[in-house]
Amino acid sequence: MADSKANILVAFYSRDGSVEALAKAVAEGARGAGAEVRVRRVPDIVSAAVMAHVPGWEERSKRMLAAYGAPTLADVEWADGIVWGTPTRFGNTSAELKAFIDSLGGLWFQGKLNGKASGVFTSTAGPHGGNETTLVSMYIPMAHLGFIIVPNGYTHGKLVEGHGTPYGSSSMSGQHSAPPTPDELEVARHQGGRITQVAAALKAAR
Repeated sequence: MADSKANILVAFYSRDGSVEALAKAVAEGARGAGAEVRVRRVPDIVSAAVMAHVPGWEERSKRMLAAYGAPTLADVEWADGIVWGTPTRFGNTSAELKAFIDSLGGLWFQGKLNGKASGVFTSTAGPHGGNETTLVSMYIPMAHLGFIIVPNGYTHGKLVEGHGTPYGSSSMSGQHSAPPTPDELEVARHQGGRITQVAAALKAAR
């Protein structure tokens, strides 16, 4: 009998740590649902001189890359499900994460992304800072690449209460990079488990 245990990749970009915290919670939820999990942080694409304008940016970048490593095409091919995380950038996906997604053309051309489960999560500074538009914008390349998009829906009580969104998990960090709340992290863990269940079912069906 083929192994139906899901391999889940959590690939994210985080500058100040809020998206990183959500990524860790998604990974916890996936592991709790029985997945083999890899967590990866995409590298920065700006120069050290630009990063120097934001205190701690370069140091946090080096720490996260040392802790998680950067995602590779081999990670993507290995995964049965991928959960993508990004901060909002003017209501859209960060350039750093989008650059990695744009590198998947070779796998797409070979049909190696078709049928993989996929979900998204984000963090934004304010309640109207583009969390929902960012999440939905990430659905567009997912559809082109052949992923099976797995939204949160209202499948957890905390979502019904307004923590996170039906499109994907989210947090509001404010102007001082506040970490996600316990409720927001609970939704992220739920998302990781939900995508794991879908990815395992798709793998078993293949």
